[in-house]
Amino acid sequence: MGDEQPGGLLRAPRERQPVALLELFFDLAFVFAFTQLSRKLISDLTWTGAYQTLVLLLAVWWVWSLTAWLTNRLDPRRATVQAVVLGTMTASIAMAAVLADAFKERSVVFAGVYAALQIAMALFFAVALPQPERRTGWRLLIWSTGTGVLWIAGSVTGDAARTVLWTLGAAVNYAAFTLRFPTPRLGRITAPEWPVAAEHMAERHRQLFIIALGELTLVTGLTFTRTDFTADRTGAFAASILTTMLLWRIYVFRAGELLADAIDVATDPIRLARPMALAHLTMVAGVVVTAVGDELVITQPFGHSDPAWVAVLVGGPALFIMGRALLEHTVFGRVSPDRPIALLTLIGLAPPLLFAPPLLAAVAIAAVLAAVVLSDARDARKHPPAAPRDRRS
Repeated sequence: MGDEQPGGLLRAPRERQPVALLELFFDLAFVFAFTQLSRKLISDLTWTGAYQTLVLLLAVWWVWSLTAWLTNRLDPRRATVQAVVLGTMTASIAMAAVLADAFKERSVVFAGVYAALQIAMALFFAVALPQPERRTGWRLLIWSTGTGVLWIAGSVTGDAARTVLWTLGAAVNYAAFTLRFPTPRLGRITAPEWPVAAEHMAERHRQLFIIALGELTLVTGLTFTRTDFTADRTGAFAASILTTMLLWRIYVFRAGELLADAIDVATDPIRLARPMALAHLTMVAGVVVTAVGDELVITQPFGHSDPAWVAVLVGGPALFIMGRALLEHTVFGRVSPDRPIALLTLIGLAPPLLFAPPLLAAVAIAAVLAAVVLSDARDARKHPPAAPRDRRS
């Protein structure tokens, strides 16, 4: 029974900490969640719909992040930890199942599952971790209870109040994380209270990004199979697949590969984890939006490009480039010039693309991403591999 004591659930301090198969299995729930977010956005392609999708993405990301931090510190080979992860997976699938109607008739179900899940996970942190790390669990429990009340209250109010309360609930969670969960009498989380396994944390974020690309590929493929295999739709399908490959290539170039090293050399890994998480959240948001754009292009390659369509087609890759630039700055302390150039080019393309068919817009956007890949390849030939910024001094 020793391994069921708080200390017995921890990963071995000097043990190599690869990602467990259980964690990969857990991530499959988020293929479904990201697909549902895409469904939500494409069914309500308005500023209101986009904002609601963002709020729901923040909730989904929070659940994933809590689980990633849990398995970063606790051993997923232990039966107790496995039970918690599988229970979280089940609840995550339930949340995802009602995402499309979370702001409507399924609001109580979504908010109830989400609030209960984050409170239950915080409670597990509080009882499973040894001292002094257990204090982190109690901080998280206090904050989770407070935000859970906001989500539950929002679920039983009108549409406008629901949006305000859920926005506040999401904002408080992320603000608390940024400020290290400051709590009366307990203070803030310190580095010794929350050690970070660099290799594991970096790999978890990389894998979730790959999961997002998997959702993008799934949406692209399913959309194509539901249409006539005409030349224009085949061209749109090819442009969409090329875009997916380019997003992957831009992500993995140097910064994506050296993320673990950057965390490892940081004096305060928690401080580095904040921009790392924000970078991946932004990139995943970009991929979800790109999936919507791909569906529009494949369905109507020569349709009318209204402002909402152009915003989606340009916005997805633009969000990805923004997140990738933040990741690069997090790892190296600088940003390659081609990132802001690509971002400005995408923004500059938006007005003329209003007068172009969606297929041409997709090709133009893929060309911008291809230029970034070529620029990366040129830099790799001209310059030696960069090392992560040393943050230990």
